[in-house]
Amino acid sequence: MKTVQIQNADMAWHIAADIHFPPGFVETRTYPAIVSIHPFGSCKEQTSGNVYGKALAEQGYVVIAYDASFQGASGGAPRWIEDPTQRVEDVSRVIDYLVSLPYVDDDRIGVLGVCGGGGYALNATLTEKRIKAVVSITGVNIGRLFREGFSGYNPLGALSAMAAQRTIEARGGELQVNELLPASPDVARENGLTERDVFEATDYYKTERGRQPGGWTRMLFSHAQKTLAWDAFAFAETLLTQPVMVVIGQKVGAFGAYRDGMEIYGRATASADRQLVSLEDWSHYDLYDKPGPVGKALKEIVPFFGKHLTDTSTAKTQTAA
Repeated sequence: MKTVQIQNADMAWHIAADIHFPPGFVETRTYPAIVSIHPFGSCKEQTSGNVYGKALAEQGYVVIAYDASFQGASGGAPRWIEDPTQRVEDVSRVIDYLVSLPYVDDDRIGVLGVCGGGGYALNATLTEKRIKAVVSITGVNIGRLFREGFSGYNPLGALSAMAAQRTIEARGGELQVNELLPASPDVARENGLTERDVFEATDYYKTERGRQPGGWTRMLFSHAQKTLAWDAFAFAETLLTQPVMVVIGQKVGAFGAYRDGMEIYGRATASADRQLVSLEDWSHYDLYDKPGPVGKALKEIVPFFGKHLTDTSTAKTQTAA
């Protein structure tokens, strides 16, 4: 693995990324590549990198897992902004970097995203046609979630509060940085926060199971307005033409990955190859790192990417100009 800083000419800050290399990697050969996108509130060292990124690299892919702008080890200020438009632009910026690498086959680039990253992966694929195949793992449409549960089903009230807070900050007041989860599973239980997704997210992010220094699970409240007017699946019937695989768990939680997965699978009618992987007995956060469901997901993901990103199971030799 190699850690890099991506600094394209039109960027005011860098994107921090880990490149996972396949076994026996040789720089004079060209390889298919996969961009791996982390969940909302996460970082590249968590499920997108150390689970799916690592596993797909072992299957012969160059995988790049990166931190979103304003988050993790990436640049950008103020910190902890969750801006869907920027998140989608990050995907294109990472692809710009990939196509500059001599060992990446620019005709064999795929994208994979987990949770909110799954929604961003799908949305990026609508317009970024350098992406040849997309996989959404327990993907969530962050715009829909913000308009519903994350705003207390009061999106207009949330927007008014964000506007007021942004004015306070513009006048020099203190930033409002919201912590998204309880401090620990015990705190969650003590406060009755035992809904499946909330509790399992806490168990992942707030324990040694998944905790990482860059996985802050924080959000700058005042800069989240645009999220409420964003839709990961807008124009999917027309623009989502590439092969798409949607992986969901059938144990339903409040964040709505099952619902969103079924919706985008149903709407992806223009896709060259749409596939639904619905895993019985598993939940949203089981698909982050638990060997059973992750193994079942990879059993479908690996041949899917193999079909659409490479002609053989091994890297091809780079031809001389």
